[in-house]
Order: sequence, then C-alpha cells, then structure tokens
Amino acid sequence: MATQNAKDPGLSVPFLAELIVKGGWPALLDDEAATAGQALRDYLTQVSHVEVPLGTGRRRDPAKVGALIRSLARNTASEAAITTLAVDAARAEASLDRDTASAYRSALVRLMVVEDQPAWAPALRSRVQLRSSPRRHFADPSLAAAALRASAERLLGDLATMGLLYESMVIGDLRVLSQPLGARVLHYRDNKGLEVDAIASCDNGRWGAFEVKLGSTRIDDAAENLLAFAKKVDTTVTGEPGVLAVVSGTGLAYRRNDGVHVVPIGTLGP
Repeated sequence: MATQNAKDPGLSVPFLAELIVKGGWPALLDDEAATAGQALRDYLTQVSHVEVPLGTGRRRDPAKVGALIRSLARNTASEAAITTLAVDAARAEASLDRDTASAYRSALVRLMVVEDQPAWAPALRSRVQLRSSPRRHFADPSLAAAALRASAERLLGDLATMGLLYESMVIGDLRVLSQPLGARVLHYRDNKGLEVDAIASCDNGRWGAFEVKLGSTRIDDAAENLLAFAKKVDTTVTGEPGVLAVVSGTGLAYRRNDGVHVVPIGTLGP
C-alpha cells in the first residue's frame, strides 16, 4: 500500500492559477490577481522601453523587445532555440533577426527577468545521445503570465498553458530549495524521447529527479517515466538517486509502492 507522508495542504487548481498570475513578489502578495497582473505588465513595459536596449549594442526598439518577451512566454518550459524564438516573434508581431534576439535575451538574463534551465549529462548505461539545449523559464512564472496577458480565469480555460506555467513555478521553487544544498536544477532529454522535468544535482554527487504534473491523472505516467530514467542512469558512476518524485498541484503527499514520492507543491520543502 502507498504510505501517506503529510496532510493535504488544501490547494486547488483555481488557487494555483491565481498564484501563478500573482507570483512570489512580496509587494504584490496582498493584491488581487488582476492588480498584480497589471503591475507586472507595467514592469515588462519598463523593461522593454528602458532596461533591455541599454548595453546591447542594438538600436532601441521596444516593440522588438516586447515581441521577444512574449515569444519567451509562449515557449515557457520548452527548449526553443534562439532562432525559433526569433521566428516565432516575427511571425506573431515584429520582424526580429537571430542576432538581435540573442542580444535581447542576454540582456533579459542579466536583468534576471529570464533564467534558463540547463541540461543534465549523467553517465548512462546505454549509448543514447543527450540533448544539451536549455529550457526557457522566466525568473517568476507571473512574468510569463503577464506577457501573455493571462488572467487566472484565462489559465483555467487553457490548462495546457497553465500546466507549463505551473511547471515553471515548481522549477523556481526547486531552485530556491536547492540553493542551501549547493545544488543546481537541471533537466534531462535524450534522443529516444525520454524527458525529465527537473534534476537537482549537488556538487557532492547527490541527485534527485522530479516530474511536474498539475493534475493527478498523469501521476502514474510520470512515475513510470522517472523509473525508466533511473534505470538508464549508470549509478555506479552517479550514485543512486536520493529521491524520485512527482510534484503535483493538489492532493496528498505519499510514497507509492514503486518507491516514487508524490509531493503536492504545498508540501514541497527541504
């Protein structure tokens, strides 16, 4: 039987939608989601018009900066290449070449607006090709929601987009929790199509793997994916994983019979 580890934190999907829109900004925690969303849109406008063009060596063009920000938002939690982002931005809004997109993205990284998630390259038992492209994330998923002009109600009507922003929120939380451990939060993908949303990798060699699922219907698939991944890793080199866990949006925290932990975001902690 599965072993329950903690009480249900009582979170709901509508609450998580509001949390995504509001973000973790201390000054906005007491605001309504709509008010917080407007404040964040104003911030992104400031970034587009003033912050990013400085020091890039590129002509000041707020429209193109804004187009790139919105392209990054549409591609949250994906491995979209710079060329893909530029083409997506140009198709949707303003013409944007790859070099300009790269310069603007680098500026957004320096401003801590966006933060890529690097790929993990462990020793494997089999010869598969590992993908090295980073996943795209904002420093806080509320910035992606603001760029998309997505309210909590709109996210509830588009659970696919909400799921990606939820994944980005979990990645941010894992980064914060991993910092005291000296760990980096990476992702894994190989040429066989196996992907893992997050790998917490410590400098001392300890590691754990996490899949992120907003709803409970995909927990079984996520657990099977983690177990398949763990079998691929050469643990004689990397050591055994400290944890395999599915970070869900709602429900109880428990340990499955196969050893995989299910951890709602409300109980995620050190």
